[in-house]
Amino acid sequence: MWRDWVRLKGMQESALSDNERDWAAPVRFALRLKTPIRGSFEGKGRDSHADHRSIDCKKSRQRPLRRLDFGSGTVILPIRVAQVMGKMLGGGVESVVMNYYRHIDRSKVQFDFLVDADSTRVPEEEIKALGGRVFRIPPYQHPLRYRKELVRLFHEEHWPIVHSHINTLSVFPLSAAKKAGVPVRIAHSHSTMGKGELAKNLMKLALRPLSNLYPTERFACSEYAGKWLFGRNADFTVIPNAIELEKFRFDPIIRQETRKELGIADDMFLVGHVGRFMPQKNQAFLVDVFAELLPQKPNTMLAFVGDGPDRPDVQQHAQALGISDHILFLGQRTDVNHLYQAFDAFCLPSRYEGLGMVAIEAQVAGCPCVLSDQVPHEADISRKTSFISLENKSSWISTVLNISSQTANRQIETSNTCAEKYDISASANRLTFLYVSSAESSNGWEETL
Repeated sequence: MWRDWVRLKGMQESALSDNERDWAAPVRFALRLKTPIRGSFEGKGRDSHADHRSIDCKKSRQRPLRRLDFGSGTVILPIRVAQVMGKMLGGGVESVVMNYYRHIDRSKVQFDFLVDADSTRVPEEEIKALGGRVFRIPPYQHPLRYRKELVRLFHEEHWPIVHSHINTLSVFPLSAAKKAGVPVRIAHSHSTMGKGELAKNLMKLALRPLSNLYPTERFACSEYAGKWLFGRNADFTVIPNAIELEKFRFDPIIRQETRKELGIADDMFLVGHVGRFMPQKNQAFLVDVFAELLPQKPNTMLAFVGDGPDRPDVQQHAQALGISDHILFLGQRTDVNHLYQAFDAFCLPSRYEGLGMVAIEAQVAGCPCVLSDQVPHEADISRKTSFISLENKSSWISTVLNISSQTANRQIETSNTCAEKYDISASANRLTFLYVSSAESSNGWEETL
């Protein structure tokens, strides 16, 4: 069977790459195993999905291979999935994908990351430690070089699944994947569009009609995002941007410690925002709201968490309004879960969102949320979230002031959230099932191992 596999790949065993030769012996052995899979993956524990045999690889960097015989096809585990990320700049999408990678069953599924060469925040060490690889490719702003390199990689690496996270731009990597014969091609919608980004919106409108041409599977972070990209009547699977719920649960001790670190007194009211500084997130609007709120509640502070190209402009805007001493620019942080504890209210004035994951996180921390009406209502898991038009600044001010006058027990509020579907453990298990079942059902699986 090994010889058959090599033949199907269209090469001689002697012509295999160093990496492929490293895997040759365990693959030869795995292909000879006769272990049938029984039952379904859904709703089961990590290792209860199937009867299997593990194979110890000679080299420590190799993960055990397992063969699952479904009757209609053979799957060699772990399945390596090419995650097309675009630019990794510390934004929400890459955080979501990394969170799934940390929690997915990596004995069944492994991730390789395809990132633009000009990415600035690639967690390369962690990816390698988890068993993945990073491939830096020409930025998508150079479409010919970008596509050429993708086609080359897809031919050489033989990924059975390509999962693209770059919304309408997924047309480019998925068309390259189709040309290279990748059997499973996933387009994943994480966002939509809104005002303030004319050039980007024109590109989205031009590419959106092509979004259904190349994928074999369609995923979305919300119903709203899926319908926007794929169409109202399209068939797609909602994969929530899941989190470690316990990591974000309200903790009064962490709240006290974090506020002390930030220099926030007990009697001060702290409004928080988490997001990359870019037109979509609309931080300047929040500065305007804050400037009009301060005269009515002087003991208020505003904290921005994140970085991005618009940060200098927002800082200058705050200075021009004379309120800089009431605003904290905290930059990129690794303790965002602790910062939610310190906030008394959370505001997200986005011009558009696919879901608004930061709002989910804030609610799990028991933090009252004020969101723009361009954020999908699927983001409301506490049933206490306010959605307000960006055209109604006075309503934003009055809503925040109303929150500041309340003394609700955050711990009680947190326990009443409907956050179960955002639990990372359950969602990662489901994603494992989707990857394996897609690979099993695809034609030409063995040709793409």
